Formats: sequence, C-alpha cells, structure tokens
Amino acid sequence: MISLTAVVLLAIPHVLGALNGACTANGTPGVCLTTSSCSSGGGTSHAGFCPNDPTNVQCCTASCGSGGTCRFDTTCSTGNIASGLCPGPTGFKCCLPAAGGGCGAPAVNAATISLIKQFEGFVASPSPDPIGLPTVGYGHLCQTSGCSEVPFSFPLTQAEASTLLTSDLRTYENCITKDISSSVRLNANQYGALVSWAFNEGCGAAGSSTLIARLNNGENPNTVAAQELPKWVFAGGQVLQGLVNRRNAEVKLFQTASSVIAHPPPC
Repeated sequence: MISLTAVVLLAIPHVLGALNGACTANGTPGVCLTTSSCSSGGGTSHAGFCPNDPTNVQCCTASCGSGGTCRFDTTCSTGNIASGLCPGPTGFKCCLPAAGGGCGAPAVNAATISLIKQFEGFVASPSPDPIGLPTVGYGHLCQTSGCSEVPFSFPLTQAEASTLLTSDLRTYENCITKDISSSVRLNANQYGALVSWAFNEGCGAAGSSTLIARLNNGENPNTVAAQELPKWVFAGGQVLQGLVNRRNAEVKLFQTASSVIAHPPPC
C-alpha cells in the first residue's frame, strides 16, 4: 500500500529543485541557493524544498522593486522585468507589476497559438532544437541545466506545454506592444504574427529591426510585413526551410483580416 506521505510527495514534484534550479516555497517562487548567498542578496531561505542538495542549500525567495517578486524571468507573466535586484543566477530576476496601470499587452489569439505550435512542435522532455539549443514544450528555451526553471516534471503533457507557452509569450507580447508606436494600428492577426516572429527571433532582434522601424515611420503594415518578415530565414548563417515556411505563414496570418484591434492595446 502506498502511504499518504508518498502520495503527497508524488503530487508536488515541481516544488523541489537543485542548486541554482527553480523551487517553490509555500506557493512563492524561488531558487535553490546556499543560505549565505540568499541572505547576502536580501532573500529568505526556506528548508525542505531542495532536498537533493546539502543542508545549507535551501529555497531562496525574495521581494524586489516596487511590488515585485524574484523569479526566473521566463515565468514572469507581466513581462516587466528588472535585473540586478535578486540573488542567484542571472535568469532569476525581479518580476514587477505590469507597466501602464492596467493597459497591458493583450494575449495573442488562437490563430497565433496554432501557428506557433505548428512550427515549434511539441517536445515532452528537454532536447536540442535544429541549431542545438535545448528546448522543451512548444519552443521554451531552457534557461538552466535540465530546464529546472519549468514548473512541471518531465515528460510534459501537451496541456502543461500549452500553459508554459502562454507564460513564455507574455514577454514577447509585452515587447512587441512596447516597441511599436501607439500610433500604429494593428488587428489581432497582425499583432499575433509579430509576436510569433519575436518569439522565434528574440525581443532584442525584433526591437532593433527595420520592420519595427518602418511600422513606426507610418508605412503600410501589410506591405512592411510582406517585405520584411521573409528576410528572417537564417540560423547559423544558413537559410533554413523551416524558417522560410514559418515566415510565409506569419505573412499570411498578418494579411488575414480581423475586426479585433490588438494594438494599441485597449485600456
């Protein structure tokens, strides 16, 4: 007979972690650190949530900024992230409340989610992508060894991978909303195509792109997307057919009419 204690432990694998890995202490996200590193960084150590590590390695949680909580940046749903305010590894950052007082970036529509899932593919356990980067779920790029920041055990179910994708997309929804001028009007499909592109290429590349600059200069969005998105087909100096196909699908989505306005975001 399986004891009640064993059942409870099996039900909560996501609260346990390894050194510099994600952990959860009484519902609060944290990172497994030595107690000295945690305290010197302004955090609080909680015993019992990093059981595979030495006794001086405990789950470190911390508050930061104005109303923020330290957590791995890939799990910050607001996308409002500040560096240098939290103890631990570089990916453990301050997740602040959404900027703009409630006028945040909208979530992408179902058509966008479907496109991203189609091209990212489902990976149940961490595995190298086409250019060798460790990913899991639907395109989640691992931030720590073994993808320990992911709040689920492996192998993932498709439902868990979908939840992880929704969380990951907040960063890209926020950067597209922030980088594009409020004078640019985009429907939900146009906005979603750009979020898919940013999710694939990164917020930094998107924000400094000619595509965003042309939109902000007032050029026709459909023309800009058709001319600029197909340029983003290189990885490791090579043209990848998968990227060619994805850019074509993003252009097609971008040019699909929608009556729903996603940018500027509704307040």
